[in-house]
Amino acid sequence: MPKRMSLLSLVFFGGALLMLVPALVTATIYTALLQQRGEQLQVEALRARGELSSALLARRLYGVWMDVARSAELIDPTDLTNAREHINFLSRLDRRYTWLGVAELEGMVLVAKDGMLEGVSVAQRPWFRRGLVSPTAIDVHAAQLLASQLPASRTPYRFIDLAAPLRHAGSVAGVIGAHLDWKWVAEGMDSLQAPGIDVLLLSGDRTVLFGPPDLINKPLNIGSALAANRVTTAYLAERWPDGRDYFTVIVPTVGFADLPSFGWSLLVRQSADAAMASTRNLIRSFWTSFGACAIAALALLLCAAQWLRTPLRRLSDTAEALVRDPSARPPYPETRFDEAARLSDALARIQAKLMVNSGL
Repeated sequence: MPKRMSLLSLVFFGGALLMLVPALVTATIYTALLQQRGEQLQVEALRARGELSSALLARRLYGVWMDVARSAELIDPTDLTNAREHINFLSRLDRRYTWLGVAELEGMVLVAKDGMLEGVSVAQRPWFRRGLVSPTAIDVHAAQLLASQLPASRTPYRFIDLAAPLRHAGSVAGVIGAHLDWKWVAEGMDSLQAPGIDVLLLSGDRTVLFGPPDLINKPLNIGSALAANRVTTAYLAERWPDGRDYFTVIVPTVGFADLPSFGWSLLVRQSADAAMASTRNLIRSFWTSFGACAIAALALLLCAAQWLRTPLRRLSDTAEALVRDPSARPPYPETRFDEAARLSDALARIQAKLMVNSGL
């Protein structure tokens, strides 16, 4: 006769299946949603930091730009005395300007901070050519004409340029230009960093202007960098050149009010492992608790199955004994549940009849 499944096995494994499968499905869905929500919260935090960083950087630059823009409205390039007084006053007032000067239409510098480049032609410089047409901003670059007139430095001088046309009698009569030391921008970016979170500044050609030392001045060819300047604020989970996975938020523009665009964008990144550490610890704790509860439930289920099986096992053993010998030991008076009690009574009556019929 083929071996059949015992009641203990049937109750235990059947109950475990009915209990654990729905619980596992529910727990898996819950932890997946928890993981997803954890990612959303981290991305929202990175997005907020990116937008705030962009706004703070743009506002810092906007303050300088407003000084240049106001000066463009106040300086008369035909009045060199007035122009020099204005340039000297602004230079003393704000030390962020490495160079500040006025050039006439042909590109000759008329007046400048500390007299640097006076009498020198800047006609070929991008800030001058573009400044003749409209207010402009030039991305960071190494010092060119100024390099020989500045104190020696262990690191090369780098500037960003701001320029605006000067008008006289309704016509463009010259250009005011300002060179801002890149160190000032880098210090501002450094103040935006946070432990475990990197805020990177990218140029229009995807070169890292500020960020982790291993990336500075290198082109970045990953999805977030390729999408910068082309999308609204967006988020990507991607692998970076260091081989680690990061959550990356793209802030496509750095601008405020009428500040001319440098073509910059920001990337805010955080290691996926670090970003999700608290969520993963929570999920790990959940599964640990789930496992402990499941083991306890299985133990209780095993006890329940054993409790159900015991009277039926005793009754089946008694029935088999009665087949062999009607005078065998009487059935155990079962009282655990109604069906076992009734079966016990029935076996007792059957035994009594068998003994009467056999004359025992």
